[in-house]
Amino acid sequence: MAGSSPVAVAVTADVQDFAAEKAWVRYLAMNDSRSIVRIAAWQAVLSKSPEAAIRQFMDSGYAYAVRLSEEKKARNTDFVKWVLATYPAEFSPAVHAEAQKAMNSPRDADREQFANGGFEAAKQRDRTARETTGEQAKALAERDRQFVRDLAAHDPGEQVRVSASYAVRLGATDSDVVDFFAGGWAFGATLDLDTHRRRSADNEMRWRSALSRLLSDAAAAEQAARDASGDLAERAKATAVRAWQAVGEQTGPARSYWGEAQRLADQQAANWASVLAAANAASGLNWAAIIGPARDNQAAWADESTLAAQQARYWAGLVQQAEDGEQRVRAA
Repeated sequence: MAGSSPVAVAVTADVQDFAAEKAWVRYLAMNDSRSIVRIAAWQAVLSKSPEAAIRQFMDSGYAYAVRLSEEKKARNTDFVKWVLATYPAEFSPAVHAEAQKAMNSPRDADREQFANGGFEAAKQRDRTARETTGEQAKALAERDRQFVRDLAAHDPGEQVRVSASYAVRLGATDSDVVDFFAGGWAFGATLDLDTHRRRSADNEMRWRSALSRLLSDAAAAEQAARDASGDLAERAKATAVRAWQAVGEQTGPARSYWGEAQRLADQQAANWASVLAAANAASGLNWAAIIGPARDNQAAWADESTLAAQQARYWAGLVQQAEDGEQRVRAA
Protein backbone atom coordinates (compact mmCIF):
# COMPACT_ATOMS: atom_id res chain seq x y z
CA MET A 1 0.00 0.00 0.00
CA ALA A 2 2.86 2.37 0.83
CA GLY A 3 4.12 2.13 -2.74
CA SER A 4 0.74 2.91 -4.32
CA SER A 5 0.25 6.25 -6.03
CA PRO A 6 -1.77 8.84 -4.07
CA VAL A 7 -4.34 9.05 -6.87
CA ALA A 8 -4.88 5.28 -6.97
CA VAL A 9 -5.17 5.12 -3.20
CA ALA A 10 -7.70 7.98 -3.14
CA VAL A 11 -9.85 6.45 -5.87
CA THR A 12 -9.90 3.01 -4.19
CA ALA A 13 -10.71 4.50 -0.79
CA ASP A 14 -13.49 6.62 -2.29
CA VAL A 15 -15.12 3.61 -3.96
CA GLN A 16 -14.90 1.57 -0.77
CA ASP A 17 -16.30 4.44 1.30
CA PHE A 18 -19.30 4.89 -1.02
CA ALA A 19 -20.07 1.16 -0.88
CA ALA A 20 -19.96 1.31 2.92
CA GLU A 21 -22.15 4.42 2.99
CA LYS A 22 -24.70 2.85 0.65
CA ALA A 23 -24.88 -0.28 2.82
CA TRP A 24 -25.35 1.86 5.92
CA VAL A 25 -28.10 4.01 4.37
CA ARG A 26 -29.89 0.87 3.14
CA TYR A 27 -29.80 -0.46 6.70
CA LEU A 28 -31.45 2.75 7.95
CA ALA A 29 -34.04 2.53 5.18
CA MET A 30 -35.03 -0.93 6.35
CA ASN A 31 -34.70 -0.66 10.11
CA ASP A 32 -34.93 2.85 11.52
CA SER A 33 -38.04 3.19 13.68
CA ARG A 34 -38.75 6.72 12.37
CA SER A 35 -40.85 6.67 9.21
CA ILE A 36 -39.44 9.93 7.87
CA VAL A 37 -35.85 8.71 8.29
CA ARG A 38 -36.70 5.46 6.50
CA ILE A 39 -38.34 7.33 3.62
CA ALA A 40 -35.41 9.72 3.25
CA ALA A 41 -32.95 6.83 3.29
CA TRP A 42 -34.91 4.91 0.64
CA GLN A 43 -35.08 8.00 -1.55
CA ALA A 44 -31.29 8.25 -1.42
CA VAL A 45 -30.70 4.56 -2.12
CA LEU A 46 -33.19 4.42 -5.00
CA SER A 47 -32.20 7.74 -6.55
CA LYS A 48 -31.22 7.86 -10.22
CA SER A 49 -27.98 9.44 -8.98
CA PRO A 50 -27.42 7.33 -5.86
CA GLU A 51 -23.86 8.43 -5.15
CA ALA A 52 -24.79 12.11 -4.96
CA ALA A 53 -28.04 11.36 -3.13
CA ILE A 54 -26.38 9.16 -0.54
CA ARG A 55 -23.63 11.70 0.07
CA GLN A 56 -26.27 14.38 0.53
CA PHE A 57 -28.17 12.14 2.96
CA MET A 58 -24.99 11.50 4.93
CA ASP A 59 -24.02 15.18 4.96
CA SER A 60 -27.36 16.73 5.91
CA GLY A 61 -30.36 14.61 4.89
CA TYR A 62 -30.26 12.34 7.91
CA ALA A 63 -30.12 15.21 10.41
CA TYR A 64 -32.99 16.95 8.62
CA ALA A 65 -35.10 13.78 8.60
CA VAL A 66 -34.45 13.28 12.31
CA ARG A 67 -35.61 16.84 13.03
CA LEU A 68 -38.79 16.30 11.04
CA SER A 69 -39.45 12.99 12.81
CA GLU A 70 -39.33 14.79 16.16
CA GLU A 71 -42.28 17.00 15.26
CA LYS A 72 -45.50 16.08 17.04
CA LYS A 73 -47.45 14.83 14.02
CA ALA A 74 -44.63 12.54 12.94
CA ARG A 75 -44.09 11.23 16.47
CA ASN A 76 -47.77 10.42 16.83
CA THR A 77 -47.87 8.59 13.51
CA ASP A 78 -44.79 6.56 14.39
CA PHE A 79 -46.27 5.74 17.78
CA VAL A 80 -49.49 4.43 16.23
CA LYS A 81 -47.54 2.28 13.77
CA TRP A 82 -45.39 1.04 16.62
CA VAL A 83 -48.45 0.03 18.69
CA LEU A 84 -49.99 -1.77 15.71
CA ALA A 85 -46.84 -3.84 15.34
CA THR A 86 -46.55 -4.53 19.07
CA TYR A 87 -50.14 -5.25 20.15
CA PRO A 88 -51.72 -7.90 17.87
CA ALA A 89 -55.49 -8.10 17.63
CA GLU A 90 -55.48 -11.66 18.93
CA PHE A 91 -54.16 -10.68 22.37
CA SER A 92 -54.97 -6.95 22.61
CA PRO A 93 -58.09 -6.43 20.49
CA ALA A 94 -59.10 -3.04 21.90
CA VAL A 95 -55.63 -1.54 21.59
CA HIS A 96 -55.15 -2.89 18.09
CA ALA A 97 -58.56 -1.71 16.93
CA GLU A 98 -58.08 1.81 18.29
CA ALA A 99 -54.59 2.02 16.80
CA GLN A 100 -55.91 0.87 13.42
CA LYS A 101 -58.70 3.42 13.61
CA ALA A 102 -56.22 6.20 14.40
CA MET A 103 -53.88 5.08 11.63
CA ASN A 104 -56.67 5.06 9.04
CA SER A 105 -58.03 8.44 10.08
CA PRO A 106 -57.35 11.44 7.84
CA ARG A 107 -57.18 13.61 10.97
CA ASP A 108 -53.90 14.21 12.78
CA ALA A 109 -56.01 14.99 15.87
CA ASP A 110 -57.14 11.37 16.08
CA ARG A 111 -53.55 10.15 16.23
CA GLU A 112 -52.81 12.84 18.79
CA GLN A 113 -55.74 11.65 20.89
CA PHE A 114 -54.65 8.03 20.65
CA ALA A 115 -51.09 8.87 21.72
CA ASN A 116 -52.33 11.00 24.62
CA GLY A 117 -54.95 8.96 26.42
CA GLY A 118 -56.54 6.70 23.85
CA PHE A 119 -53.82 4.08 24.04
CA GLU A 120 -53.98 3.83 27.83
CA ALA A 121 -57.79 3.70 27.78
CA ALA A 122 -57.74 0.88 25.22
CA LYS A 123 -55.20 -1.04 27.31
CA GLN A 124 -57.52 -0.75 30.29
CA ARG A 125 -60.43 -2.11 28.24
CA ASP A 126 -58.36 -5.10 27.22
CA ARG A 127 -57.34 -5.63 30.83
CA THR A 128 -60.95 -5.46 32.00
CA ALA A 129 -61.98 -7.99 29.35
CA ARG A 130 -59.23 -10.38 30.44
CA GLU A 131 -60.22 -9.97 34.09
CA THR A 132 -63.86 -10.61 33.22
CA THR A 133 -63.16 -13.97 31.61
CA GLY A 134 -60.42 -14.81 34.11
CA GLU A 135 -58.95 -17.44 31.79
CA GLN A 136 -55.46 -15.94 31.55
CA ALA A 137 -55.21 -15.46 35.31
CA LYS A 138 -56.30 -19.05 35.92
CA ALA A 139 -53.68 -20.26 33.47
CA LEU A 140 -50.84 -18.61 35.41
CA ALA A 141 -48.49 -21.00 37.16
CA GLU A 142 -45.89 -20.15 39.79
CA ARG A 143 -43.14 -20.93 37.27
CA ASP A 144 -44.61 -18.19 35.04
CA ARG A 145 -44.36 -15.65 37.85
CA GLN A 146 -40.81 -16.80 38.59
CA PHE A 147 -39.90 -16.41 34.93
CA VAL A 148 -41.06 -12.79 35.08
CA ARG A 149 -39.10 -12.23 38.30
CA ASP A 150 -35.99 -13.56 36.56
CA LEU A 151 -36.58 -11.19 33.65
CA ALA A 152 -36.92 -8.29 36.07
CA ALA A 153 -33.51 -9.12 37.51
CA HIS A 154 -31.52 -10.38 34.54
CA ASP A 155 -33.02 -9.51 31.15
CA PRO A 156 -30.43 -7.72 28.95
CA GLY A 157 -33.03 -5.12 27.91
CA GLU A 158 -33.57 -2.22 30.29
CA GLN A 159 -37.18 -1.63 29.28
CA VAL A 160 -38.07 -5.32 29.57
CA ARG A 161 -36.59 -5.28 33.07
CA VAL A 162 -38.68 -2.20 33.95
CA SER A 163 -41.88 -3.75 32.60
CA ALA A 164 -41.23 -7.09 34.30
CA SER A 165 -40.36 -5.37 37.59
CA TYR A 166 -43.68 -3.53 37.51
CA ALA A 167 -45.57 -6.79 36.86
CA VAL A 168 -44.09 -8.48 39.95
CA ARG A 169 -43.73 -5.42 42.19
CA LEU A 170 -44.89 -5.51 45.81
CA GLY A 171 -48.66 -5.48 45.71
CA ALA A 172 -48.94 -6.62 42.09
CA THR A 173 -51.85 -8.86 41.11
CA ASP A 174 -52.23 -11.72 38.68
CA SER A 175 -53.72 -9.20 36.25
CA ASP A 176 -50.41 -7.34 36.22
CA VAL A 177 -48.55 -10.52 35.25
CA VAL A 178 -51.16 -11.31 32.60
CA ASP A 179 -50.79 -7.78 31.19
CA PHE A 180 -47.05 -8.29 31.00
CA PHE A 181 -47.47 -11.42 28.90
CA ALA A 182 -50.23 -9.88 26.77
CA GLY A 183 -48.37 -6.72 25.79
CA GLY A 184 -45.95 -5.32 28.33
CA TRP A 185 -43.19 -7.76 27.43
CA ALA A 186 -43.35 -7.00 23.70
CA PHE A 187 -43.72 -3.28 24.45
CA GLY A 188 -40.51 -3.22 26.48
CA ALA A 189 -38.67 -5.37 23.95
CA THR A 190 -39.58 -3.04 21.09
CA LEU A 191 -38.42 -0.05 23.12
CA ASP A 192 -35.10 -1.75 23.81
CA LEU A 193 -34.52 -2.59 20.15
CA ASP A 194 -35.56 0.84 18.88
CA THR A 195 -33.42 2.61 21.49
CA HIS A 196 -30.41 0.55 20.48
CA ARG A 197 -30.94 1.25 16.79
CA ARG A 198 -31.41 4.99 17.29
CA ARG A 199 -28.32 5.23 19.46
CA SER A 200 -26.33 3.30 16.87
CA ALA A 201 -27.60 5.47 14.01
CA ASP A 202 -26.97 8.77 15.77
CA ASN A 203 -23.49 7.71 16.88
CA GLU A 204 -22.50 6.38 13.46
CA MET A 205 -23.65 9.49 11.64
CA ARG A 206 -21.79 11.74 14.07
CA TRP A 207 -18.60 9.71 13.76
CA ARG A 208 -18.80 9.55 9.97
CA SER A 209 -19.36 13.30 9.71
CA ALA A 210 -16.16 13.96 11.67
CA LEU A 211 -14.35 11.24 9.73
CA SER A 212 -15.25 12.78 6.38
CA ARG A 213 -13.64 16.07 7.38
CA LEU A 214 -10.54 14.36 8.78
CA LEU A 215 -10.04 12.25 5.65
CA SER A 216 -10.34 15.33 3.46
CA ASP A 217 -7.87 17.19 5.66
CA ALA A 218 -5.44 14.27 5.63
CA ALA A 219 -5.55 13.90 1.84
CA ALA A 220 -4.97 17.64 1.40
CA ALA A 221 -2.13 17.63 3.93
CA GLU A 222 -0.48 14.66 2.21
CA GLN A 223 -0.67 16.39 -1.16
CA ALA A 224 0.72 19.58 0.36
CA ALA A 225 3.64 17.61 1.81
CA ARG A 226 4.37 16.13 -1.61
CA ASP A 227 4.32 19.57 -3.22
CA ALA A 228 6.40 21.30 -0.55
CA SER A 229 10.12 21.85 -0.87
CA GLY A 230 12.95 23.43 1.04
CA ASP A 231 12.35 24.50 4.63
CA LEU A 232 8.61 23.97 4.30
CA ALA A 233 8.88 20.28 3.38
CA GLU A 234 9.53 18.89 6.87
CA ARG A 235 6.81 20.99 8.48
CA ALA A 236 4.32 19.99 5.81
CA LYS A 237 5.31 16.36 6.25
CA ALA A 238 4.79 16.57 10.03
CA THR A 239 1.38 18.16 9.47
CA ALA A 240 0.37 15.34 7.12
CA VAL A 241 1.53 12.70 9.60
CA ARG A 242 -0.57 14.29 12.34
CA ALA A 243 -3.55 14.50 9.99
CA TRP A 244 -3.46 10.78 9.27
CA GLN A 245 -2.95 10.03 12.95
CA ALA A 246 -6.10 12.06 13.68
CA VAL A 247 -8.01 9.81 11.27
CA GLY A 248 -6.83 6.74 13.18
CA GLU A 249 -7.76 8.28 16.51
CA GLN A 250 -11.26 9.08 15.25
CA THR A 251 -11.93 5.36 14.81
CA GLY A 252 -11.42 4.58 18.50
CA PRO A 253 -14.90 5.37 19.88
CA ALA A 254 -16.61 3.71 16.90
CA ARG A 255 -14.57 0.51 17.14
CA SER A 256 -15.23 0.33 20.88
CA TYR A 257 -18.95 0.98 20.46
CA TRP A 258 -19.51 -1.57 17.71
CA GLY A 259 -17.58 -4.24 19.59
CA GLU A 260 -19.83 -3.71 22.60
CA ALA A 261 -22.90 -3.50 20.35
CA GLN A 262 -22.12 -6.91 18.90
CA ARG A 263 -21.76 -8.41 22.36
CA LEU A 264 -25.12 -6.93 23.41
CA ALA A 265 -26.82 -8.13 20.22
CA ASP A 266 -25.46 -11.65 20.69
CA GLN A 267 -26.69 -11.63 24.29
CA GLN A 268 -30.13 -10.41 23.25
CA ALA A 269 -30.41 -12.95 20.41
CA ALA A 270 -29.49 -15.77 22.77
CA ASN A 271 -31.94 -14.47 25.37
CA TRP A 272 -34.80 -14.38 22.88
CA ALA A 273 -33.94 -17.84 21.63
CA SER A 274 -34.37 -19.03 25.22
CA VAL A 275 -37.66 -17.17 25.55
CA LEU A 276 -38.93 -18.66 22.29
CA ALA A 277 -38.00 -22.14 23.48
CA ALA A 278 -39.81 -21.56 26.77
CA ALA A 279 -42.88 -20.18 24.99
CA ASN A 280 -43.04 -23.12 22.59
CA ALA A 281 -42.68 -25.58 25.46
CA ALA A 282 -45.29 -23.91 27.67
CA SER A 283 -48.94 -24.92 27.57
CA GLY A 284 -50.45 -21.89 29.34
CA LEU A 285 -52.60 -19.37 27.48
CA ASN A 286 -50.38 -16.45 28.41
CA TRP A 287 -47.28 -17.76 26.68
CA ALA A 288 -48.95 -17.79 23.28
CA ALA A 289 -48.76 -13.98 23.14
CA ILE A 290 -44.96 -13.93 23.28
CA ILE A 291 -44.16 -16.57 20.64
CA GLY A 292 -44.34 -14.13 17.71
CA PRO A 293 -42.44 -11.29 19.44
CA ALA A 294 -39.78 -13.73 20.66
CA ARG A 295 -39.21 -15.05 17.15
CA ASP A 296 -39.10 -11.53 15.69
CA ASN A 297 -36.75 -10.21 18.36
CA GLN A 298 -34.38 -13.14 18.02
CA ALA A 299 -34.11 -12.48 14.28
CA ALA A 300 -33.80 -8.71 14.73
CA TRP A 301 -31.00 -8.97 17.29
CA ALA A 302 -29.19 -11.53 15.13
CA ASP A 303 -29.32 -8.95 12.33
CA GLU A 304 -27.98 -6.32 14.72
CA SER A 305 -25.05 -8.60 15.54
CA THR A 306 -24.27 -8.98 11.85
CA LEU A 307 -24.47 -5.22 11.37
CA ALA A 308 -22.20 -4.55 14.34
CA ALA A 309 -19.59 -6.96 12.97
CA GLN A 310 -19.74 -5.22 9.58
CA GLN A 311 -19.36 -1.81 11.16
CA ALA A 312 -16.46 -3.00 13.29
CA ARG A 313 -14.70 -4.23 10.14
CA TYR A 314 -15.39 -0.92 8.40
CA TRP A 315 -13.78 1.10 11.18
CA ALA A 316 -10.88 -1.35 11.47
CA GLY A 317 -10.29 -0.83 7.76
CA LEU A 318 -10.10 2.91 8.37
CA VAL A 319 -7.39 2.34 10.95
CA GLN A 320 -5.39 0.54 8.27
CA GLN A 321 -6.12 3.34 5.81
CA ALA A 322 -4.80 5.89 8.30
CA GLU A 323 -1.68 3.83 9.01
CA ASP A 324 -1.03 3.43 5.29
CA GLY A 325 -1.40 7.16 4.79
CA GLU A 326 1.02 7.92 7.58
CA GLN A 327 3.50 5.42 6.17
CA ARG A 328 3.29 6.96 2.69
CA VAL A 329 4.00 10.41 4.09
CA ARG A 330 6.97 9.23 6.13
CA ALA A 331 8.41 7.29 3.16
CA ALA A 332 7.98 10.14 0.67
